[in-house]
Amino acid sequence: MRILRTLLVSQLLSAVILAVAALVTLVIYTQQQLSAAEKHANVAIEQILSYHLTGDGKVLSRQLDRSFSLRSLRISQLDGTILHEQNLSGNKAALATALLQTFGSEFKPRTIRNEEQNMQISYQLDFTERLLQFQSVLLLLFLLPFLLGWVPILLSKSSISRSYRRTTDAINELIDRFIKDPQKAEPDWQKIPAEFSAINTALQKLANYTRSQYSEMAANAHQIAEEAYKDPVTDLPNRNRFVQFYEDNIRQSEQSDFGVFAITRCTELQTLNQTRGYQEGDNYIREVADIVKKLSGTYKEHRIFRLNSSDFGIMLPRVTPKEAENFALQLQSRFNEYQKNAELDSVAYTGLVAYESGKALGELLAIADTSISLAQTKQPNAWHLQKESAGLEMAAGSYGNQNWRNVIDDVLNNHRLSLLIQLIQPSNRSAKAYSEVLVRFKTQEGQILPTASFLAMAEKLDRIIAVDRLIIETALTTIKNKNLQDQYFGINLSARCVHDDQFIIWLERRLLKDAHIAAKLIFEVTEFGLQQNLKTSKRFIDMIHRAGARITVEKFGVGITSFKFFRDMKPDYVKMDGSYTRHINEDKNNQYFMRLMIDLAHRIGVGVFAESVETQEEKHMLESLFIDGNQGYYVGKPAPM
Repeated sequence: MRILRTLLVSQLLSAVILAVAALVTLVIYTQQQLSAAEKHANVAIEQILSYHLTGDGKVLSRQLDRSFSLRSLRISQLDGTILHEQNLSGNKAALATALLQTFGSEFKPRTIRNEEQNMQISYQLDFTERLLQFQSVLLLLFLLPFLLGWVPILLSKSSISRSYRRTTDAINELIDRFIKDPQKAEPDWQKIPAEFSAINTALQKLANYTRSQYSEMAANAHQIAEEAYKDPVTDLPNRNRFVQFYEDNIRQSEQSDFGVFAITRCTELQTLNQTRGYQEGDNYIREVADIVKKLSGTYKEHRIFRLNSSDFGIMLPRVTPKEAENFALQLQSRFNEYQKNAELDSVAYTGLVAYESGKALGELLAIADTSISLAQTKQPNAWHLQKESAGLEMAAGSYGNQNWRNVIDDVLNNHRLSLLIQLIQPSNRSAKAYSEVLVRFKTQEGQILPTASFLAMAEKLDRIIAVDRLIIETALTTIKNKNLQDQYFGINLSARCVHDDQFIIWLERRLLKDAHIAAKLIFEVTEFGLQQNLKTSKRFIDMIHRAGARITVEKFGVGITSFKFFRDMKPDYVKMDGSYTRHINEDKNNQYFMRLMIDLAHRIGVGVFAESVETQEEKHMLESLFIDGNQGYYVGKPAPM
């Protein structure tokens, strides 16, 4: 403890000062006594020598020994003849002797001469006894201040330790109360000893500050938690909040509850992102969310969640299936109005399913997803309600697949599709570019089917190769019939086709059949699709080049493929993923990455395109990075082929 150390140092300094003072006093006193003793002995010896009549040295020495304590004695005649000599060996008080000598004392023989007696006495008094007493007193006076100095130190240490202990216990109790509940803690400030009043005041300030900080942190934590459960585009609760709500209020609810759960799927989101840009896609999502919010707001205790990028989840508690049909009809009507204003092929499809307390969430989502699949086989913005809530999951799933199978087969058999094109604008006159062919599928009634859902179901039901063959045949026929051989067109291929031997054989024969048109075609395959099997990918690209056509690797930059792969595959173009294009004028990292990719691609003779170009600023930035071509809603909208 700092206080104790300070006290200890002060006590030591005081002890040293007292010890030095005592030492000086004792030395001076002892020197005075020794000097007085020597003077007295000198006078007495002179008298003894003057009255000595025999001249016998031994008799004189005995007389002197009886009168004084001598350390050394020599009796001699004036001519130097020694009559008697005696000496004591050793020095029992060497410390005292040395100390007194330090302060100026001299311990040496003294000489007395007497001409009448013809005798000379040289002597030194023996102060051993007195010096030993001096040593003892010196030791006592030197140690006593140090010994006495420890008494207040020990008493102070004990007192300080008790005060610290009481203070520490009181502070620990206060801290424990604040840890348990800072808002409700009412500390007993009187438990802190009075001598620590300054600490008491500081702790009260800290307590008040802690309460305010705790309140602020609690508010911030609540806000962060809410932000973590909120979708940034629509401000709706996200999927995590939906799962939490369902498990707490429906799955594990002790009260019997029922209602209708609906999933509204925005099927045009992917198409909008690719053709009009991500900003338009976000606006589309917000518009759909507003429609759902306004319509759901008429139902008590309704809940709306954004489950993923394209799906909204709607909970309508204590609503019967019959009432849910009316809700779905109104929702479809609102979507139809928005579709006309936004010039879309469709807006969203809705799948509904009845639920009750205790129903597993996975089961509910599966049935709702099946209902959406059934709705998508109907007119645009259609809905489907699965009324039965138990025992029909497998049947509903099979029914949905069968419906889609019939729709896909109808499209294939009757060629129910239309083609659009979207320009890739070259950045300079020397750059070569083309127009990408986009596809729309139709029902028997001429309604547009959701493209992403159609292709996903075609992949699932093993119809994707037939769909790609139909697209290629339709594109070649259209180019020939409309005499568009002077233009270049890009056609998307699924990864499944790239790795299918029968399809590759068919495509090579078909391209060789119209070789003059094949030279105008560029086939687009995703980077991920090529990565699935490098050997078959290489064989497919070699075949395309033999037939005179070219290859573009799209969605480039999403995977981890190295440029060694593209050097070996020898594609003609790469189309950078739209995530690198979005706000590239503000994103330094994307600018650096894009510039690096363009430079490396040009070194191996590969052209580079950018997709999802939405603004003039993005276009100018990409051109400054030496991009070969831009594609997006800002550059050009899809138009009929």
